[in-house]
Parts: sequence; structure tokens; C-alpha cells
Amino acid sequence: MNSRRALTRNRLLMSATFAAGLLVSGPGALARGSDVPTGAGPSPLFGATPFTTRMLLLEEFGRQTVPTVDNPNAPRLPQAGGCDRGPDGQQLDQFLAQPMSPLPQREANTAYPNPWAARIGQCVRPLATSAIEGRPPGEFFAHQRWSEFLPAVYAQTATAGARKNSGLRDAYQRHQYSVGEFGPGGLYHNAMPDNSGPGGTTNSIEIRFHPKMPVQGPNALWTFDGTFPPKLMIARYGEPVLFRQYNALPIDPAVNGGFGAHTLTTHHHNGHNPGESDGFTSAYFFPGQYYDYRWPMLLAGYDRINLDRSEPHAATPDGQGGTVRIPGAWREVMSTHWFHDHMLDFTAQNVYKGSAAMMNIYSAVDRGNETIGCNYAAPNNPNNVNLCLPSGSALDWGNRDYDVNLMIADKAWDKKGQLYFNIFNTDGFLGDRVTVNGQWMPYFDVRARRYRFRILNASVSRYYKIAIVTAAGVRVPFHMVANDGNIMEHAVAFPNAQSQDLPTQGIAERYDIVVDFKNYAPGTKIYFVNLAEHDDGRRPKKLIALKDALSSKFDDPAVGKFLELRVAAYSGVDRSMNPADYVKGKLTMVPLPEITPQEIAAARKRTFEFGRSNGTDNQPWTIKTDGGRGLNMDPHRVSAAPSEGSLEVWTIKNTVDAKEPIAGWDHPVHIHFEEGRILNRDGKAPPLWEEGARKDVYRIGGFVDAGQSLQVALRFREFMGTYMEHCHNTQHEDRSMLLRWDINKPGQLVYIPTPVPEWEGVLYEASFVPKN
Repeated sequence: MNSRRALTRNRLLMSATFAAGLLVSGPGALARGSDVPTGAGPSPLFGATPFTTRMLLLEEFGRQTVPTVDNPNAPRLPQAGGCDRGPDGQQLDQFLAQPMSPLPQREANTAYPNPWAARIGQCVRPLATSAIEGRPPGEFFAHQRWSEFLPAVYAQTATAGARKNSGLRDAYQRHQYSVGEFGPGGLYHNAMPDNSGPGGTTNSIEIRFHPKMPVQGPNALWTFDGTFPPKLMIARYGEPVLFRQYNALPIDPAVNGGFGAHTLTTHHHNGHNPGESDGFTSAYFFPGQYYDYRWPMLLAGYDRINLDRSEPHAATPDGQGGTVRIPGAWREVMSTHWFHDHMLDFTAQNVYKGSAAMMNIYSAVDRGNETIGCNYAAPNNPNNVNLCLPSGSALDWGNRDYDVNLMIADKAWDKKGQLYFNIFNTDGFLGDRVTVNGQWMPYFDVRARRYRFRILNASVSRYYKIAIVTAAGVRVPFHMVANDGNIMEHAVAFPNAQSQDLPTQGIAERYDIVVDFKNYAPGTKIYFVNLAEHDDGRRPKKLIALKDALSSKFDDPAVGKFLELRVAAYSGVDRSMNPADYVKGKLTMVPLPEITPQEIAAARKRTFEFGRSNGTDNQPWTIKTDGGRGLNMDPHRVSAAPSEGSLEVWTIKNTVDAKEPIAGWDHPVHIHFEEGRILNRDGKAPPLWEEGARKDVYRIGGFVDAGQSLQVALRFREFMGTYMEHCHNTQHEDRSMLLRWDINKPGQLVYIPTPVPEWEGVLYEASFVPKN
């Protein structure tokens, strides 16, 4: 079916299948004044009480050297156990532990069939053709600049149904459970949520939200490896990464626990990556296949800035106490990322179901070692570029002893304890239980010293406003050092004149903060507290006063304490940077990239308005481009096409229309590929935490510290291809507040055709530019 009808047919068939699945397995809706959780009763606790399970630390995928010689006899992905299940867990682990085969290549690998082709023939239809790799074939999705950025290291995983962890990745942890706080006697040597066993392994960790709660079934959660803890990618600049993701989900799309699509596409948010590795929403792949994502790990400006590699800040750790200099703009360095599913119409369901991981990117500036070449010791010494953020010192780079990732997400589950989602709600889905790294209301031990927390809002529709307080309700001071994965020009102290607590955190935003526990006695308990109350998925309803949040005077069960920190004694010497030395007027962390007023004046201007104009009951959400009609998502439509090398200024607005007052909705808008500098919010200077920051998520709306419109300056460099812009309230995105934009060569008039995947392979259909 070589027309746009093919993609439309696929979307309708999948939607009907999943709706039918939920009608069979989902709990009944209850009449509630506050729709939390959305469309269901309260999630039962099964005797669990707050702060009685240890927080899981994220588990590293590991970094392996890419093989140079293929093994033609290497086994393929183990066979599905039936139409309704994936491979056997032990066989899957054995497969993932073997060296990667076949080797990655520039164009998609269509030389081998899908290894599940025979089973698919039994479950779906006989396949005349199939391919082992689901990446769209040919030049359109070939890896750009392949020989220039050949992958040096790789990780391979399979998205699979929930199962017990066997310890597959123990040997891949950089700390090897042998050094620092991960070594014997360290706070984090034992990885188990109930602190059982000898430590040094994740073997036997089951997927459950608390040790007293039921184990999640294989169709309730789908995660990387099919296991907990949630995963973490460790990368460094100058070392291209190959991420091979297998799809080991059930062949039958209805076997999904009521929600979730068994087709996948993974977006590295907000990687400086070519379009074919960005996770385009209709470049998805099927059970039995893999997709090779190649992330070049280069600084933006690679082709134009610091070509002689003379800038010492533009460098990467060499593993021996030094650095290797690289081209590019060091002011564009990034640190805290994540990646997640971006399946057309099903992003919310798949991410909620577990298809998400975090990524720490290391550089000479953010080395993950707090003793080598610290900037604070000699700010003017070109060899002292390392900011020495809290981390540790046992490893040359990438220490995580005092550098902690926090994936915060609200969840709901049914009477049997199985994960629940309401697919029929288009306003936004809210859970009633806040989890951190997959655990409900956990505790976490910290030493009496400085820590860095990388905080990700990984929810579907919920915003957070986080306060940090003692058990007595006294605010704990801290500094914000990075916004959306970008280290800021200056640290921002909290409380401050504009906010006592962290800024409102929209979906997908990341805030890196440094908290110093040195003045708290061992045994002290400190809490993360959510102050943003929702009564539906439109936007937060209001801020709850701290004293009320601590005394349960609120209707939203996700308000209040959600993470407990327990201070333990520290006998070492804390050599990490003091962020107070880097506030405005003192030392500088990472200066903003240079943009001149002349460039701003000459830049191409575009306007994107987010609202419900021309929406339908099933797809109410639309985006207007440059004053045109409100449009739903069509992957064929190219709504903007900046030229490679250009700078543009985009205005992002909340739409005023007859259906809803402008203050009725909030949208966290994400622009793929490039970080932007916010020039103004509602015509005024951005707040303290944005004035010296680069961002990739831009909150608009009527809630606290947002604004109804903003202008952002963006540069488009190094790569071309197909990218996206959308609301990251992923229920809005899926219904259908998402658009496609491309980066083209200057003067290019022909657009990349649109991939339409099928079991037999990928079709290409013509793309088009709308006529407003």
C-alpha cells in the first residue's frame, strides 16, 4: 500500500487493538472530584509504608569495544516463546552477553531476515520478506558521516517484559562493586531494595514498586533488559556510541496488559545526533528486529569552532588523569540526558510502561572526578578546567559515589497491584503514587558531605515543585548547577528572591542540584517534598504551602514527601567544588554560547502556537505554524526546514481560542536536536535559573514561573534529517500535539520521504510542506 493510507491504517488498527485490550483488563472508572489517579480508584499499598524500601541506583548498560570481526555463526535473538510472549529470560541474557553480531553498518542491515519471521508467519501472516534491522533502508536513514564517527563503544539491550534481574550487567558497572561507596563497606555496595544478600550484584531484583507489593507481570512493564533497576548510559565526548536495541516484546499487539505498543522507536533527548538516530516517531521497528542508533558524541559547532583543538575546555577524559582535546564549542557541553520511546501515538503509554533510561555525558569540564585538575584551585590555569562537581575519585572519570540520578514518575496500579493506565483520557494521565527510580517513597543513605542530584521528571503529565526540608520542616539550602542537562553559567542558590524551592519542573525537564549535608548529624532525615497539586492532567491546580504539604492538607495524593534521605557519617575529605564560589559575580562554570544582536536581528523567525484550534474529540491537540491553521500530527508534513549552519528565533505560544481560555492549559514544549537560549518570557527577562542556561524543554502556560509565550534562539549544525517538536505532556503529544521539522542543506528543495514500517519492511511515502 504505497500511499499515506498505509500509515493511517496502521495507526487505526493499533488504536483499536489497544482500546479493546484495556476494556478487558483495565479497572473501572470511578466518579471522583479529583481525577487522581486518572479514571481509577486509589492504588492499594498492600501493607507497604513510606520510606521502608531503599532507593535503587540506576544500573549502567556498560561500555564494550565494538568488534572489528563479525562471527557469521553467532546466534540471533532467541525465539519468542509464542505469539503472546517474548524469549526465555535465561536465553535472552545469554544472547545479550555475547559480542554484538552482526556488525553495525552505514545503511540498515537488510541482508538477514527477521529471526522471528517463522513465528510471525504463524501469529500474524506469512512474510514474503523481512529484515533483521528495523531502521529504514537505503540512503535516507543511512548513518551520516559514518566513517568520520565510527562507533567506538557499544551497548546492546532488548526491550522485554518484566522479569527478575539475573545480574547480567554486574560485570559492566564501571565501579565493579569494588571501589568507593560501591565497594565492600560502602553505602551502595548492596544494590537490593531490602538490603538483603551479600551485595555486589543486582541478581534477584524483581520488578515491584516496594518489597511488599506484587511483582509486576511481563505485560505490565516493558523495560530495557526487562529488568530493574532502571538503566543508565555512561558516555564521554569524543567516543561515538552504538546503541543496539532489540525488540523482544510479544508478537501479538493485544498482549500488552491493556496499554502500550509493541513497536518501538527510541529518542535520545536531547542528543546532538543525526536525524536517523534521533528516534523519529514513524521510524519504528517490530518484535524480533533491532535498530542501531549511532550517537557521535561530538560538541555542537564541531565543523566551525575550535578546529585546531586549541581550547583546553573542549576535551574529554583520557582515562589516565589527562584529557584529549576535541573540536567544537565547549560552551555547548552537555551532561544529563535521558532517552525514551517515541512511538507514534503511543509515546505516553510506552514511556510510562518502562521504556526510559538516563544518560550521563562526561567531558573535561564535567569529568565525574572531584580531585583531578579542579578549576576552583587555579581558575586561570588552562589545565584546571574540571569543575569537580560532587562525584568521587576512585575512577579517572564517571564516578557515581556522590552523583545520583533520580527518575521521578507518578504511577498507578490496579487492585492486583499491576501497573494501570487510562488510554481514553486526552487531557493528561496522573498517577497517585510517586516513584523514584521505580520505587514508591523510598529512602536513600547519603554521607555528610556534598552530593549532586540529577533530577528528571519522567512522568506522563505531572509537574513537580520540589522543596527539600528537614524533618522539622526547615528548608535545606542548595544550588542549581545545570538546567536540562546543560551546566549553567553560574550556580543559582535556593532559596532566592524569585523562588524558595526548585522551579516548577515540567515533564522531561532535568535539574541538577548540589546539596551539602555536612552540617547535619548522622541519623538526620531530610525529605524531597512535592508542592504542586493537580486535580487533572491539564496543568497543576495550585501550589500547596510547605506547612500544608507536610501536614497532609491537600487533595492530590502525590503532594507531600516522596523521598527520604538519611545522613550517615563521612570520614573522608570532600574535595568537590563549592557551588557558592560559582554564583553570579564570582567564578563562571560554562559561559553561554555567543549570539550577537546582529545575528538575532537577521535570524529567520518562526512562530508555533500550541492549543486546540481545529482539534477533534479523539485528537484535540494541535499546533499552528506561522499563523496557519491548527494541525494534528502527520509525519509526512514538514512544518519547518531550517538550513544547516543557520540560526533561527522561534516563538512558542499558548494559543488563545474559543474552546479554552489561554490560562487553562500548560505545555512543556520540547524541540529536538539543539539546545536553545531563552531570549525572553512574555517580553521580559527569563528567571535566574534560565538567564544563564541553555534548554530543550520550554514551559508555557499560566502556572508558576512559566509564561504564555517565549522566544528562543537555536542554531542548526553538523547534521541533517528529520526531527520533531511537541508538547512533552505525552498524552497531548499522542493526541496529537506533535510536528515534524527537518534540517536541510542550504537551497535543498526535496524533503526526506516518510518511512512507514510494516512487518515485511519499510515503505517510503512522499513528504510535503503545508500551504497555510
